[in-house]
Amino acid sequence: MIEKTPGGSIRRGLRVGKLGLGLVGSYLGYQVQNLLSRKSSREDRRKDFHRRVSRRVREELGTLKGAFMKFGQILSMQTQVLPDEAIEELAHLQMQAPGMHPTLARVQFKGSCGKYPEEVYREFDPEPFAAASLGQVHRAVTRSGAKVAVKIQYPAIRRAIENDFEILRSATLPGRLTGHIPVAVLEEVQRGFLEETDYLKEGKNIDFLRESLEPLPYLTIPKVHWDLTTERVLTMSYVEGETVRPFLTHKPSGELRSLIGERLLEMYLYQVHAIRVLHADPHPGNYLFEVDGRIGLVDFGCVTRFTPDYPELSRWLIEGVGKRNEEHERRMVCLLWGSPKFSRNKRTRQMLQAVIDLYGTVYPPPGKGKVVDFGQPAVIDGLTHNFQKALRNKLINHELAFAGRAEMGLYNLLHQLGAKVSTLEVWDRVKARAERRL
Repeated sequence: MIEKTPGGSIRRGLRVGKLGLGLVGSYLGYQVQNLLSRKSSREDRRKDFHRRVSRRVREELGTLKGAFMKFGQILSMQTQVLPDEAIEELAHLQMQAPGMHPTLARVQFKGSCGKYPEEVYREFDPEPFAAASLGQVHRAVTRSGAKVAVKIQYPAIRRAIENDFEILRSATLPGRLTGHIPVAVLEEVQRGFLEETDYLKEGKNIDFLRESLEPLPYLTIPKVHWDLTTERVLTMSYVEGETVRPFLTHKPSGELRSLIGERLLEMYLYQVHAIRVLHADPHPGNYLFEVDGRIGLVDFGCVTRFTPDYPELSRWLIEGVGKRNEEHERRMVCLLWGSPKFSRNKRTRQMLQAVIDLYGTVYPPPGKGKVVDFGQPAVIDGLTHNFQKALRNKLINHELAFAGRAEMGLYNLLHQLGAKVSTLEVWDRVKARAERRL
């Protein structure tokens, strides 16, 4: 249960600090054991160490929930940085975190809806099939016989998020002062997390995206049951499919994985350029895949709306990497930092180059090949390096900081799928649709 008091905030901070110290102690013990062990056993010892430490982190973050668990979900997507054993453990945070006790879930539901779940639905499963950072989801059947998913919010989660970010601001002060952790990123992430606690707003997001993304026929987006929805309880039609890890256990063909990857990229670009609204929560648990290539999209709490500047910047970067000139670069600098005066600053130009290199990898200029193999470690490593380098400036466009998080989540998902995508062909298709729509 989330602590509600200022003392609870202190306890959460102490728990995180204790976890950090415990991990340091475990690492030192691991290194001592390595010195005393045979070389042949070190690889097994390394895997076991990563598994045990990651399980400890996963269990603690899963219990804390809130912002700390959200960051655990983000860590679970860093397939190019963390070892396989760590990714396997942290992936449980995407949909399989510890849920509320059924009694507490019933109390939460009644506190928001005025009745217990069994009084509202024909059938209601008291055990959640998905539990994440802000709430958990139950299967149910409405009185009219419709199969639905019911999301119930954890107690006092909004207060916990606010407290967690106070802790994070203190912990990241050195990085913010040096520009390695941009203030804009923290502010945008906090704003997004807090927006996710309003299920009425999430329902409106679902309705908007369900209508706006209708031109993409392979997408399944749930329908909100407004008569069974409140600020802390959301009832929506049940979406079939599997998240990426279970889906990959069936060994889908390379053609199917690449088809899904192409559709994921098309969906992202269509949102940015055709409707200028983005489903911006990038963790893999929000995408459900079917064997026919259909994609189910869930969890619409984190949605951002762009000014015209960001789609313009994105288009300049996609189309301009192969035809750079001084005017082009000055415009990109203006869109990135709000003023062309930074164009001759050395650090700014280095960061601009990182952005250009990132987009040049995803959308290769003529002569560099048409298909991008996101399964290659070198591709995802390069994208991650350039993304981190590009954001090391507190003045950078806040929309880029926010959308970049979603974009890197997309690339990590394409990496897990091992998708090979003709990215510029996808862009040409989206651009044509966007021009017709706008």
